[in-house]
Amino acid sequence: MTTHPTRKIARVLSSPIDVINWDDAVARVSTWADHHDSRYVCFCNVHSIVIADLESAFSEVIARSDMTVPDGAPIVWMLRLQGYSSQERINGPDFMWRYLALAESKQEPVYFYGSAPHNLAELIAKVRQAFPNINIVGSYSPPFRALTLDEDEDIINNINASGAKTLWVSLGCPKQEAWMAAHRGQIQAVMLGVGAAFNYHSGQIKRPPLWMQRYGLEWWGRLWTNPLLLWRRYLVTNLLFLWSAAIQLWKSVAFHG
Repeated sequence: MTTHPTRKIARVLSSPIDVINWDDAVARVSTWADHHDSRYVCFCNVHSIVIADLESAFSEVIARSDMTVPDGAPIVWMLRLQGYSSQERINGPDFMWRYLALAESKQEPVYFYGSAPHNLAELIAKVRQAFPNINIVGSYSPPFRALTLDEDEDIINNINASGAKTLWVSLGCPKQEAWMAAHRGQIQAVMLGVGAAFNYHSGQIKRPPLWMQRYGLEWWGRLWTNPLLLWRRYLVTNLLFLWSAAIQLWKSVAFHG
């Protein structure tokens, strides 16, 4: 396994977040992939940060990750308020697309895990259209239940036998992060939990416009399109985040004041 590069970490609520730019984040994954390192990468937004703050088991999953980047704009704002003024938002869908371009140029084998069968097939078609020379060595749409031990062993063997160097995981938060943590050391690839990226890139869900993404309103665009499913996730967790973030910032000012 390659030596872990020096990490610069800041905390947002209880979660350690990497202070890192786009180029270095991509390069870090690429280096691990070159060596078939078994690693996992988390993309944290407000929802995942709040879950980690409330659930110790998930907090441990985030803390043990090899890289945790700020996916949500409010996470970026919190880092900037802590003095990291140049911190960028590094979101799962854009990271996946940027990295796949690099993987195509290197002929690096990639594998996709997650989503429903029809959506996964559409994703792969869109990826091949965007990156004609991409080396996709496998994909798997798991059932909507826990895998048996035999099924899990079979998929581990299948991924490893494929030679995949990056494994793109879309199971939803917090399931995908827990799955990656449980399989580190077993799957010889860099696992990246990219959440809704499969749905966006397959065309199943339309991504909110750039101005919403830029101003931290992507959640509002998603809530508007599916309020019954997402209202609790966004409204409740956003309020919890605002309250907890205000307390964190107040304590920081009080401590340094």
